[in-house]
Amino acid sequence: MKKFNIDILRLSNKKHQYEIDFDNDFFVEFENSLISEGEGKVDLILDKSESMISATFAITGFIKLTCDRSLDLFDFPLNVNEKVIFKHGEEEGELTDEIQIISRDAHRINVAQTVYELITMAIPMKKLHPRYEGEDIDEEFIFQTKIEEEAPSEEVDPRWAALKKLKNEEKL
Repeated sequence: MKKFNIDILRLSNKKHQYEIDFDNDFFVEFENSLISEGEGKVDLILDKSESMISATFAITGFIKLTCDRSLDLFDFPLNVNEKVIFKHGEEEGELTDEIQIISRDAHRINVAQTVYELITMAIPMKKLHPRYEGEDIDEEFIFQTKIEEEAPSEEVDPRWAALKKLKNEEKL
């Protein structure tokens, strides 16, 4: 994770460009990671001023995801472009998703957590293998069909049918 450390103490007040590669080892560093495999590149542009550092992240590559429909693994392409602002403050923390507070005496920032969060935010809610893209599937129909398939096909006991009939008449 050392390659994600950026020494900000020695940076002059101008734009600085960094290129950081990541692979499977990057995702292993995060406990309970949603992602176990992937690789790519982070193009990072830091624009330093007296009071803040504006960081523009351009992340390209791919991650392995499991299809929600078929459970097949597939490569999901990454193309993330986000801006994060690091502001100087008394205590370190996250003000919003786009603004992070760093202490005034911080000598370096580590952008690994930010890169990981940006990648995980790029994961779609519904992970579909590319072979299913463009298909218009009626999820409600699939759900209802499954319920009907799982329902017992035995004949209903006539006594229960009579009770159900009484219950229905009572509602009227």
